[in-house]
Amino acid sequence: MKKIRLILAAAAALTYGAASACTNFIVTQGASTDGSVMVTYAADSHALYGALYHTPGGKHKSGAMLPVYEWDTGRYLTDIPQVRETWSTIGNMNEHSLIIGETTYGGRPELEDSTGRMDYGSLIYITLQRAKTAREAISVIAELADTYGYASSGESFSIADPDEAWIMELIGKGFKDDGKGGNARKGIVWVARRIPDGYVSAHANQARITTFPKDDPENCLYSPDVISFAREMGYYNGPDADFSFSDAYAPLDFGGMRACEARVWAFFRTVADDMDRYTDYAMGHNKDNRMPLWVKPRAKVSPKTLFDCMRDHYEGTPMDMTADLGAGGHNCPYRWRPMEFEVDGVKYVNERATATQQTGFWFVAQARPDVTRDMGILWFGVDDAATSCLTPIFCSAQEVPGCFREDNGSMLEYSPTSAFWLFNRTTNFAYMRYDMISADIRKVTDKWENDMLRNVQALNARVGKMSPEARRSHLTQLSVETAQQLFDRWQRLNNYLLVKYMDGNVKSEHGDVLTFLDGDGSAAHFVDNGNGKQIPGKIQFPGYNEKWKRAVAKDNGEILKVVK
Repeated sequence: MKKIRLILAAAAALTYGAASACTNFIVTQGASTDGSVMVTYAADSHALYGALYHTPGGKHKSGAMLPVYEWDTGRYLTDIPQVRETWSTIGNMNEHSLIIGETTYGGRPELEDSTGRMDYGSLIYITLQRAKTAREAISVIAELADTYGYASSGESFSIADPDEAWIMELIGKGFKDDGKGGNARKGIVWVARRIPDGYVSAHANQARITTFPKDDPENCLYSPDVISFAREMGYYNGPDADFSFSDAYAPLDFGGMRACEARVWAFFRTVADDMDRYTDYAMGHNKDNRMPLWVKPRAKVSPKTLFDCMRDHYEGTPMDMTADLGAGGHNCPYRWRPMEFEVDGVKYVNERATATQQTGFWFVAQARPDVTRDMGILWFGVDDAATSCLTPIFCSAQEVPGCFREDNGSMLEYSPTSAFWLFNRTTNFAYMRYDMISADIRKVTDKWENDMLRNVQALNARVGKMSPEARRSHLTQLSVETAQQLFDRWQRLNNYLLVKYMDGNVKSEHGDVLTFLDGDGSAAHFVDNGNGKQIPGKIQFPGYNEKWKRAVAKDNGEILKVVK
């Protein structure tokens, strides 16, 4: 069988606290405008090449084996018996609209098991091939980890289908020699909680399940030893009713709040009321003021709202990354690594927002209850969410668009037909004059995504009447063709931005970026000097923002001052 390939990034440890690099937002059926269950995910890593992966489903012969490779490294782990039938997957979604996302929280390092043979990525993608519902997925994950041993650190999983959404948090048990060279503690401890319908939840590299009901299997599932093992290890000695999974297995620290929980808070405050009372918690100043696991939104959340929540840089909060001097003269909301710096013996942080420059790929997966389950949508994009765009990939698609293929370029090899490289070219150019260039990009993004949302809605009734085989073929073709249309549009956008903003000045134009892209894209779009030589006229020199000018004057004003 073809070797399973790496999809997810290794979690990049931050220098302040045990925090890593991914973000999941979850919206239940009753909390969404269209009745869909939605899960977001950003696969963030400085080393991850953003690509989309497909595994075909099918029936397998008795005795067939499945090789398991560690997702982060490609290291061979083991072979396991293949099941009789597996489901087709595209990215983090399968043909039954089952969705699984993740964020790594790490937790207690002594609980990692070097002898484990099932890492977190394998748990996700093997489970997607074997389970049809969220509840089945929870069972499969637990069985795989307990049978073969868990090879990773603490993980939070988002697990959803068209009917319900869960958060599952798990961690290994470390290693204890059984006297035969094996591990007497093989397996995991875990808790899974169903998010109440009508609510939203999130996690971002910090374990979030605290106390949980012990007698409500409809809404809470857990390993039988999740509390007793914590007692055995000395992590907890109170009554069962007060046991907190997070506090036992992944205690909060400053990094867990400021670099991780702050992203959850940013999402919550965007869609729900009264979240500013947790500002001190999000900033890492008061861990006793802990946020709830889920909140009820003030209004139902649309897919487009959720898309845009993945583009957050703490705008409008005390941590607003566009507002301080670190944003430079053009309000750039990015801080290059490392994430901590020191001045005169005092340590400071570079914020870690939801949208970040090192994203490999990201998605908003949509399990929709009013259509056949093979019509779920993986809204897929590559690179930084704030300056990239999502395109619909149907969960039953049997082909990866060429611009998203794993063999089309790499992190060490540029490809002119790769969406990852094209979006990175555009975004890296935007860093030069972010306040203006990102606004042009956002106009294109908003139009594309809103158009695609309308197109998908119009498609539902017509495609739903097709036979399963015809529907799958049609949705595959549509996914591939639409992705290529986005790629072509982004190429024109990239050309437009270079012409308009080259060398730090701004060329005047007739209309805006959409006028250019929706028109002929010719030089006539830009204002010339009237002499018929295609020489620009009305070139603008916007300069820098006021904060930056004052900072430069304070730093070097005596040298730069104009003398009369």
